[in-house]
Amino acid sequence: MTTETELPELIETRPAPPALHADDIHIRWVMPEIFHDLPIHERDDDEAVRLLWDLADKALPGVGDEDKARFGVMCALSLNDLAGVGAEYASVCLTAVDDTLCTATVLGSLVDSPEADGGVRGVTKEISAGLRRIKAGEVSEVELPCGYAVSCIGARDSRLTGDLTGTGEDITFPTWYIRVYVPLPNGTTFVLEMETPTMTGWDVFSTMFGNTVSSIRLYGSDGSRLITTAAGV
Repeated sequence: MTTETELPELIETRPAPPALHADDIHIRWVMPEIFHDLPIHERDDDEAVRLLWDLADKALPGVGDEDKARFGVMCALSLNDLAGVGAEYASVCLTAVDDTLCTATVLGSLVDSPEADGGVRGVTKEISAGLRRIKAGEVSEVELPCGYAVSCIGARDSRLTGDLTGTGEDITFPTWYIRVYVPLPNGTTFVLEMETPTMTGWDVFSTMFGNTVSSIRLYGSDGSRLITTAAGV
């Protein structure tokens, strides 16, 4: 992740990348077109339903209305959970890999940076050390085009509540994830994570996510490019 990686030619990207605003710093990145944004900030119920139906229509082309409605309901029921974990951005992908239906989600959030000396570089080292202490997974300090970052690759158990299973019983299943922490010079850290419960799609999803992470750009309030490594100072 030390160099800019171009998205593969066959993976289309969106004309307008997502954006988050951390006080006076704007964060932008580019998502592959096969990922579809979840309306986690929509407060109008009717508009949320319309957006979810549009999402299901795009994610499941050629599929019957009943299956699209079921997918839309599952997405709708997940919105409260996403808000509960502090997600500022969420998108979902459904695609076939080796004739197997695979799914992945990407979540973006802003968290307070741990206290550390040495500015952004010090925060990067503190995040890395903290993840290693709790044995979160495979932890690496990396340099992205936007600056210093930490990546963590691991697995965890996820839970599907009875509302979503159709049987009324909760289901626990393994998911695999890549999480990238990008410390900002204002005491905030941007966290972008990809997770998938379908290991068949891991190589495809992790490649796309690597390109997405490499596309992260930081801008000041005046629109100037911000790079947190020594080369950008």
